[in-house]
Amino acid sequence: MAAATRDLHPLPLPLLIFCLFFISGCSSLPTAAGAAGKEIRGLRRPRSETRVFTTEDYDNLEYRVTPSPPGKNVSPNRGGQKCAYDSCLEGQISCAKLAASTGCLCPGFTLHDVAPEAPRLVSVSWNGSDVVVQWCAPYSYVTAYTVTVGGEERKQFGKELRSGAVGDIENISEVCVLAVNDSGASAASCSMYRPVDRGLPVRAGIIAGGVGFLLLLLLLVFIYRRRRATGHRR
Repeated sequence: MAAATRDLHPLPLPLLIFCLFFISGCSSLPTAAGAAGKEIRGLRRPRSETRVFTTEDYDNLEYRVTPSPPGKNVSPNRGGQKCAYDSCLEGQISCAKLAASTGCLCPGFTLHDVAPEAPRLVSVSWNGSDVVVQWCAPYSYVTAYTVTVGGEERKQFGKELRSGAVGDIENISEVCVLAVNDSGASAASCSMYRPVDRGLPVRAGIIAGGVGFLLLLLLLVFIYRRRRATGHRR
């Protein structure tokens, strides 16, 4: 035991001082990971800006309006309303002119280079002296309307008209109306016309007159007899 103790020599003093200095130096220096963590923790995140708009901001907005072409004064139609156009009425401004002047919406029209669509026949009636045909215009370019009776052309009317008299029709016949332009004629819109028995009013008048005359005759006979009976009593 004493021999082992003698074999252990103390460390030289310079080596001992170097070891103490190395140990103290390592404990005081920060690690790379710790330094990096401190550096990251030290960074501040940028704040996100949120801008709140108030009603005053709208005063600063600039609106750009595209001016209308010169020579076309079109009133704005903000609601996209349909034009006040009735295809069954006569003597009104065309839908195309209404759309150009007010900016209203007009139904689609077929052009002059195609045959028009068929008009709509509304009624065929007797007005006391003539048979009157009434129709509604198609949404097409039209130059005239043709009315046929029994498959034969009876009369032609202007594009602005929606009704017309075609004279007398004595027998049951098919009455049709067609729209016409430079490219041709439309399909026909037709209805069967049955003439009214015009002798019925005459017969009714004769019967009513006969009944009235008979009543008047009975009244006169009654008065005559009454006066005669009164004269005998006196």
